[in-house]
Amino acid sequence: MKRRLLVTGGAGFIGSNFIRHVLGAHAGYRVVNLDNLTYCGNPENLRDLEKDARYTFVKGDIADGRVVGRLIEGCDCVVNFAAETHVDRSIKDPSSFIRTNVFGTTTLLEAARKAGTGVFLHISTDEVYGSVEKGVSSEEDALWPNSPYSASKAAADMLVRSYFVTYDLPVIVTRSSNNFGPYQYPEKIIPLFITNALEGKKLPVYADGMNVRDWLFVIDNCEAIDLILHKGKAGEIYNIGGGNEIPNLKLTHMLLDIMGKGPDLIEFVKDRPGHDKRYALNISKIRNLGWSPRHDFRTALELTVRWYMDHRGWWERLKRRCKTSK
Repeated sequence: MKRRLLVTGGAGFIGSNFIRHVLGAHAGYRVVNLDNLTYCGNPENLRDLEKDARYTFVKGDIADGRVVGRLIEGCDCVVNFAAETHVDRSIKDPSSFIRTNVFGTTTLLEAARKAGTGVFLHISTDEVYGSVEKGVSSEEDALWPNSPYSASKAAADMLVRSYFVTYDLPVIVTRSSNNFGPYQYPEKIIPLFITNALEGKKLPVYADGMNVRDWLFVIDNCEAIDLILHKGKAGEIYNIGGGNEIPNLKLTHMLLDIMGKGPDLIEFVKDRPGHDKRYALNISKIRNLGWSPRHDFRTALELTVRWYMDHRGWWERLKRRCKTSK
């Protein structure tokens, strides 16, 4: 089977892992990667595909209707990873999140509607459900975002749904739990803590460290997205979770144990505003499609630590760039 995909945000963490996965799994597929190469978009993430004739990279903004309209012609599917995603950054500057996550998604949807795109797959987050004290969030639950980031993603989700109801555009939404793995920008908790520990720096844990997240290895998420792309039903939402609910403090101790480091590197810091206490997902719908996470959490965490140990040059450059840009 031959298919041409427009993948947005493909130079980022999950997007680059997905492109590598989908080209490896489907020999007849071609991918056009549209990425604006903001601070967390890194062309090095896909350096190994630069000579693959099935892969094309285009630097551009998903909010630029002319670029999007040109690229979407002839594509069977759109997979939209492009987003501003860091909660702390959204608290400091919500405007860039609204522009990319809301206006950019609208631009993509409108281009897809005009082009008659076959599938529009929008990548969202479990954070749109808000903090969950007990139980799990299902796809039918109300959205209750608590940060500018999650609010912008919830708004994008609603826009995607509106294009299905109003225009009959075949859209699908995925909402995944916290991803981790290779090529994640070192501002998120797992790569930040790994790289800080490698540098002998403190690991800043918010408040008492009892905020709970469900962790999902990025490869498992990519396999789930691939399955949904092929077997998902238009108009549906699919939660994707790893089933690994762990308080941040326990996660920190696990990382230190894997790396042979002591707890003296832990530093408790002031909590961030609006910090959600817990996320948890009901993933029965995607399990019914035939998916379940393949990777054991501890093993995947060890693989991730090893990757960052083996790719110091990759993350050291990013950390230096981050310092000079502040």
